Amino acid sequence: MTATALPTAKASGYAAPAKLNLMLHIVGRRDDGYHQLQTVFQFLDYGDQLYFTVTDDGHISMAPVAGLAAADNLIIRAAELLQKHSGSNKGVQIRIDKRLPMGGGLGGGSSDAATTLVALNQLWQLDYTRDALARLGLRLGADVPVFVYGAAAWGEGVGDRLTPVSIPEPWYLVVRPAVSVSTGALFQDPELTRNCPPITIADFVAGCRDNVFLPVVRKRYSQVAQVIALLEHFGEVRLTGSGSCLFMEFADAASAQAVAAQVPDDLMHFVARGTNTSPLYRDGTNFNGA
Repeated sequence: MTATALPTAKASGYAAPAKLNLMLHIVGRRDDGYHQLQTVFQFLDYGDQLYFTVTDDGHISMAPVAGLAAADNLIIRAAELLQKHSGSNKGVQIRIDKRLPMGGGLGGGSSDAATTLVALNQLWQLDYTRDALARLGLRLGADVPVFVYGAAAWGEGVGDRLTPVSIPEPWYLVVRPAVSVSTGALFQDPELTRNCPPITIADFVAGCRDNVFLPVVRKRYSQVAQVIALLEHFGEVRLTGSGSCLFMEFADAASAQAVAAQVPDDLMHFVARGTNTSPLYRDGTNFNGA
């Protein structure tokens, strides 16, 4: 990755929204060691914003982001993957308004990668279908395809087998305890439940909302346990993904904001509405194919 000054030409902005895992079960393990999951993805009307300025020199560069090492930069990796796969001679300068915490379970890195694929597909005039971009995105991470498709989904496999779902779009309070959670360590925890009975979408709709990582994270990380203890006086507290972020569901924004006012200022938190269509596709992003 090459650090550059911010682009001076007009940049095109694209949303990279957060996601929540509204439930998360592990139902088995494949022969290659990957865990088989069942989950429900829903987007939030909140996230990062990426800006792209197309160049004709074939060079891909990005303004530096504090705390993001070059090796971990999925934005650059996504741009380079798409450029190599397509054979495009176009380049791009990228900058990001980073709002989503890293390692919080909100899918920020995967969302940024997906938005990069979708945006550059449009800006470089490549005409890839959503299916083609999702296949590329899977090389970058299991969660990238759901952001490429941009629809709330029931996920199976490693989270890559997706079935669109239409579910309520409530308001959420999201709180990030001041701790980074190691996904790798969680998957190795002997107390992690890895043999959940498979459920159906109907079971989820009927109220099956467990995340198998919650008891493990709560036990391993006292900071998470403390925030749960603070919030559970106001309702059910749930964990998204295998990160540290906790969330609560509300019928309206005012109710969410009322509980948010009880959260200490030193804890990163926000209120946002759930949405079944990614904000990325409200930005006028179009495809010629499926």
